[in-house]
Amino acid sequence: MGGFINRHVEFSVMTHHEFRKTRDIFITKDVFSENYSPEVPIERDDEIDEYMTALEDSLFGDQPSNILTYGKTGVGKTVVTKYVLNLLVETATERDVDIEYFEVNCGSNQTSYQVALSLLNKIRAQTGQSPLNRGYGFSEVMSRLYEQIESLDATVYVMIDEIDYLGGDDRILYELPRAYKNGYLDTSFVGVIGISNDYSYRQNLSSKVKDTLQEREIRFPPYNASELQSILRERASEGMKSGAVGNGVIEQCAALGARDTGSARQAIDLLREAGNVAEEASADEVEVSHVEHAKERVKRGRIRDGVTDLTDSGLMVLHAVASLARSGETPTRLKSIVPVYEQIATHYGRRPLGESRIRDHVGDLTMLGFVTEERKNLGRAGGQFYQYSLAVDSDLVYDVVSERLS
Repeated sequence: MGGFINRHVEFSVMTHHEFRKTRDIFITKDVFSENYSPEVPIERDDEIDEYMTALEDSLFGDQPSNILTYGKTGVGKTVVTKYVLNLLVETATERDVDIEYFEVNCGSNQTSYQVALSLLNKIRAQTGQSPLNRGYGFSEVMSRLYEQIESLDATVYVMIDEIDYLGGDDRILYELPRAYKNGYLDTSFVGVIGISNDYSYRQNLSSKVKDTLQEREIRFPPYNASELQSILRERASEGMKSGAVGNGVIEQCAALGARDTGSARQAIDLLREAGNVAEEASADEVEVSHVEHAKERVKRGRIRDGVTDLTDSGLMVLHAVASLARSGETPTRLKSIVPVYEQIATHYGRRPLGESRIRDHVGDLTMLGFVTEERKNLGRAGGQFYQYSLAVDSDLVYDVVSERLS
């Protein structure tokens, strides 16, 4: 033991490296995290009011409304939805009304079966039961899910985030809203709240699902620069030291965010990363020059985070679009993407997918913001078709994707 202590002391004396003892910029970085939710979302009063109008009927014993919420990534859809649902549950408790909600994310549950099983196990966990493993058919899982919902004796809202990932598998959206009408529930009601990044999502639903949902729509527009400034000032006041944010920094971060996607997430990431750049430079104030330096870091981080969620096939399709963009061949049609993708798949020793699956992956990349889609109509001679372009820097995508696949 003594020898270990002596070696430790010797190392401490000899090393030239030392962790910083104080921070000059940040109080806490937690408020800049994607997991952080403000106590009350700001700059979304209209959307909060729409939600409250749509949900309040359940406080008076009426059957719940179904809701589809649309908007690009980072515009407050999930934060506002959770805020209003929590407010609804709190109000219901005060009024002695039984209302509960459960959340399922389709990013990790991409079929109706997975959504149903995840929802079932969330309710089982809340009531102290062990999870149900896979191996049961969809009908059996739904039957057990109805039993669990009925046991709650409440109005139950099911919040399905990133619902786009369900694609054409919309069985769960047909079954849940009809549960009471079909006699699967006697004392409980179910309302579905779907959150989508794709404004055209509803168009792809089957006609019977559209008829069943009869949903209200709530649309979240991109934030403008003024709204982003308000959000950034709130985060800076909570997470950065007084006087640590220099003139023009908030305005620059907000302008860049509004100019690109109108995403609060992007603007918040930019402010946080500018603070990191300032601290690394031993500055006692974040300056506009730090924001410029932070831009590339945030851009690369966004792509890397998005790439992490893609399958290898999705990565190779993105690689194909990036390769075409790099050689100046975009906008491009699907028929041009296919052979490039096939070459990439062969290079990495993978069996190429068929054209319909490649089209699905291009659709996913469009939804995630990596690719843009433009509809063309050349009349009788050329017909209608879609052209695709890369929405982010091609060299950056190429480097990150190549690194992941290698």
